[in-house]
Amino acid sequence: MTLIDTPTHQHSSSRGATVPQARIARDAVFEQARRLAADFAATAVERDARGGTPKAERDALRASGLLSLSIPLEYGGIGANWRVTLDVVRLFGAADSSLAHVFGFHHLMLATTRLFGRASQWESWFEQTARRRWFWGNALNPLDTRTISRPQDGWHEFSGQKSFCSGALDSEMMIASAREAGSETLLVAAVPSARQGISIADDWNSIGQRQTDSGTVTFEKVRVEDHEILADPGPLSTPFACLRPLLAQLILTNVYLGIAESAFNDARYYTLHEARPWHASQVSAATEDPYILGQYGEFWVGLESVRVLAERAAERFDAAWRRGPALTEEERGSVALAVACAKVAAIRTGLDICTRMFEVAGARATHGSLRLDRHWRNLRTHTLHDPLAYKLRELGDWALTQTYPAPGFYS
Repeated sequence: MTLIDTPTHQHSSSRGATVPQARIARDAVFEQARRLAADFAATAVERDARGGTPKAERDALRASGLLSLSIPLEYGGIGANWRVTLDVVRLFGAADSSLAHVFGFHHLMLATTRLFGRASQWESWFEQTARRRWFWGNALNPLDTRTISRPQDGWHEFSGQKSFCSGALDSEMMIASAREAGSETLLVAAVPSARQGISIADDWNSIGQRQTDSGTVTFEKVRVEDHEILADPGPLSTPFACLRPLLAQLILTNVYLGIAESAFNDARYYTLHEARPWHASQVSAATEDPYILGQYGEFWVGLESVRVLAERAAERFDAAWRRGPALTEEERGSVALAVACAKVAAIRTGLDICTRMFEVAGARATHGSLRLDRHWRNLRTHTLHDPLAYKLRELGDWALTQTYPAPGFYS
């Protein structure tokens, strides 16, 4: 399958019309993703209660081939652009935000090798990931500086711990970071998850995102080879390399949007089928209550706004990605603003719907077995890792002084 931006050949449909090959491939990808999402949604409530590693679901993602979605065709992948990849993240987000998170971060880790490393590095990893159906996990977390790198003869020794290592359990490869001993230099490397000295703890027990395995990774004198260090061009060293945090923000934006859409759909079901009109409303059905209708109107405006902003940001990101090393600071800054707007809107709208959904769904929607509170728990858990106030400050700086956000791992 191929999901290229400009199709080069076409197929004839049964009605004689020509259909771009890229559209056929895109439809096939979403058909596959929708089947997976339906399966994920069917067990999401039970797995939210259980926590732990969603092994069967991760294996289903491996078998589907979608772990190669963002890998270019020439390396054995599907060749999707980021708009399509993010749409799949959003689709999974509505079914199970934990799986959307680790799926999206898998593609973020692959992109990290492309943005921070040499072609001789990432080409091989792309090919092996597509062929062997590797899952990539995260042990980067630049705010956790407990892991230290000490130079050796032709290699580096990583020792220390990392927290919030989403998807590290049950992964074949991971992106890890360490501070050079005696300096503030950050080294980022791609290493096999099963390498000697790497211990991945099953210690994630948050109120939300309960199956992201975002626990602790410990490095005990881990040997990291020079060719595994992503140093050319290196972390956040060029405008193109600085697309990495923007992709991370976009992935999360689409996870948040998926959560909000799922909460909306659950609320709508209970309003239509379970909610009873309040006695003072003087209407015969909850669907006729003007206050409930007004709230749904607010929900819909919020969702439509986030959808437009998220799609605009994805399109601008794709354009920047195609620019490659020729990307300028101004072009990167424009993408950063679009991503920040989408993320702020996704957080605000999502938290609003996940909180107020019970006002329109009725008291029966609070039954513990439904676990509809998981929408709020999932969104609230993740949005705390990047404070909204600082994202708004960046946008305010642009609005007032026309200053682009300074590149960093969160902007």
